[in-house]
Amino acid sequence: MHINHNHPTIVTIEKVIDETPTVRTLVFSDEIMSTVLPGQFAMVWIPGVNELPMSIMISKEFGKAAFTVRKHGPASTGLFNIKVGEQIGIRGPYGNSFDIKEGKLLLVGGGTGLVPMMRLLTFVKPTDDVTLLIGAKSKDEVFFESLANGILENNTHKVIVSTDDGSYGEKGFVTDLVEKLVNDTHFDAVYVCGPEIMMYKTVQSANTKGIFVQASLERMMKCGVGICGSCCVGEDLVCRDGTIFDGHHLSQNKEFGRFHRNKAGILENY
Repeated sequence: MHINHNHPTIVTIEKVIDETPTVRTLVFSDEIMSTVLPGQFAMVWIPGVNELPMSIMISKEFGKAAFTVRKHGPASTGLFNIKVGEQIGIRGPYGNSFDIKEGKLLLVGGGTGLVPMMRLLTFVKPTDDVTLLIGAKSKDEVFFESLANGILENNTHKVIVSTDDGSYGEKGFVTDLVEKLVNDTHFDAVYVCGPEIMMYKTVQSANTKGIFVQASLERMMKCGVGICGSCCVGEDLVCRDGTIFDGHHLSQNKEFGRFHRNKAGILENY
């Protein structure tokens, strides 16, 4: 049977998990979304509100997937407020995926940028030595720490949390930890997703040391299929050419980490 990934599938929310006061995970059944590659995304339709791009969260249950959303604007707040038994539309999956290396790996996630990192963790080899850095503003905004430790229980691994205010884990920005770790340790690859300034600094740190690094970019997306141009970063369209880009490519991009586009497509400084 031919499946049209551009045609929305209607799914019913089966479970809602409160991760923090502002972050929830919505679980649903969908065979295709349950097996996507790390880094791929879906366009999610909230009936009567809007459509927005979402990384696809793992589920411990077979045949199920999830979206982890932070309430922020009208669309994400609409998704956050969806209740068990209500329906949303999903199209995709779209985008490329991380190139999964072997050896000593550093994964860096900030906020809901942890979602593709969680899926990536399920693809690492048992012999890999994995360090995951979780960046959050404060203790009550930390999530997925125990989940990550559980996924990595058979690996040599560390899960290190940093909070901006020092209320939990290490105090300071997660990028300070990145800089320290890449200076002290030889990593075979670095993967990052989160706020763009955080990704920019992580990519810079890895590039300086000549370490393979990939970032999953988040930009304004209206179509998800390369038509509207809302998600362009320099010459790249994040939905069509990404969302995964390597550090060498990003070092040539004059907009990454410096400018973003608002809903009208106008360039604004970070």
